Amino acid sequence: MAQQWNLEQLRLFVAVAEQRSFSAVARVQRKAQSAVSNAIALLEADLGVTLFERSSGRQPRLTEAGAALVEDARELLRQCERLDGRALALLRGQEAQLRVAQDEAMPYQPVIDSLDELAQQFPMLEVQLASGAQGDVARKLVERRADLGLLFHHERMPQALERRALGRVEMVTVCAVNHPLAQLGRINRQQLARHRQLLIAPQESGYPGGEPISPQIWRADSFYAMAELLMRGLGWAWLPRHVVQYPTYHAQMVELSCEWTPPALVVELVWRRDEPLGPAAQWLAERFAVHLRAIG
Repeated sequence: MAQQWNLEQLRLFVAVAEQRSFSAVARVQRKAQSAVSNAIALLEADLGVTLFERSSGRQPRLTEAGAALVEDARELLRQCERLDGRALALLRGQEAQLRVAQDEAMPYQPVIDSLDELAQQFPMLEVQLASGAQGDVARKLVERRADLGLLFHHERMPQALERRALGRVEMVTVCAVNHPLAQLGRINRQQLARHRQLLIAPQESGYPGGEPISPQIWRADSFYAMAELLMRGLGWAWLPRHVVQYPTYHAQMVELSCEWTPPALVVELVWRRDEPLGPAAQWLAERFAVHLRAIG
């Protein structure tokens, strides 16, 4: 059977279901009550079901079929509103969708606070957020599976990408509470070299602090994986301070007083050179920079 019903009939169907009155809906819509009744009757004919029980002198009530279909009608109308909103956003030059990829070790609070504000500033924007270990963010951008990246600076960035520094994240030297280094005072390089070192991988990544001090090293591609190994007493490591302060790890690690610690990690905004950032992406970058400075 060919579809004949239209969106105006759906709007009237939902309105009558909510107000339980043909006459009240007619007044609000500035239509004759007969026009509202006829529209609903045509919708029922097209759908092949009765939507309302109509008893003389009583308010219209949804039938079993009407109750089953009214939420579908509401969802169709919501989808129409989304379509109109996105079309208006495109007309104004705003992105319809923003795919954000972030290093999994990115500070959590600045990201969430920035996205919270983004939702208020651009309510019709669709956002997709992906997290990954080292290298995943740049790869997603190069393969056009992400529009915007948040990652830590490293030297071997793909040539197709542009980047902009947003702020810094402090690095600290840590070990497990039961590790032999935890019992010492200020520690020098010779003392660190006597124990296994956990490092970010791979060695050629260009990340600060990727050079070993100890002759015995283990590598991982994730700061959180390093933290899990560290809590088992398997070595000492340089980790971002916010990772060390994560509730799961905080009581299990000791920050060591050392004569040398790697420089802070530089947080960068990254995007494809051939795809300039839209207004929502630029706005998100500015807000993230503000929140990142606040925790620094």
